Amino acid sequence: MRVLAFTSQKGGSGKTTLSGHIAVQAELSGAGPVVLVDTDPQGSLTEWWNEREAPTPAFAQTNISRLLTDLEELRSQGFKLAVIDTPPAITLAIQSVIAVADLIVIPTRPSPHDLRAAGGTVELADRTDQPSMFVINGATQRARITSDAAIALSQHGTVAPITLHHRTEYASSMIDGRTVMEVNPKGKSSTEIEDLWEYISDRLEKNFRRTVFQHQATHVKSSTHRGGFGRRQVQV
Repeated sequence: MRVLAFTSQKGGSGKTTLSGHIAVQAELSGAGPVVLVDTDPQGSLTEWWNEREAPTPAFAQTNISRLLTDLEELRSQGFKLAVIDTPPAITLAIQSVIAVADLIVIPTRPSPHDLRAAGGTVELADRTDQPSMFVINGATQRARITSDAAIALSQHGTVAPITLHHRTEYASSMIDGRTVMEVNPKGKSSTEIEDLWEYISDRLEKNFRRTVFQHQATHVKSSTHRGGFGRRQVQV
């Protein structure tokens, strides 16, 4: 099971919207079963999921103290991807999520405040040596600040080559527990999410293979030296 975390210390960056959309797209692309995990006390992702009629993705209720144990249980139940939403602050919750994530996605709007706020999340990821990437979200079409933001962020890490633009259908689709892919599957927003998931999926697999190879190399080296859950929720 891969663990994908959406984190940012800036509120309004789009973490919850992206968490729901990427989880649904992962299911649509055949990468499931997928389970959502909401560690934000505001519970926005939980509320969205409760409005959702589709049976997937699943949802697991947990808390930070049980996160590691519950992820192992979800892995044993056969889930292939866990998508975690986090609170908008540098808290123990974010630190705990970053420590167990295979990839950290940092949604960042192209504004000076968002760019400055991204630094704290990057520092946490670097401290734990976990791979991370930026996603520019809520961009205005053909606005220079978008390209400026990409250049600025690239000085601190990987920037996804897919930019998500400001469109009301992202928010409106979330009202009744759906996503843009389910409301307007042939729209530009749907294409953005599909392309972003493809890029994220590729990064997840590359990171996983790198970790496996490192683990195997370490094992060989050491051997040489020796000679409450409700509707559609998951019980963990």
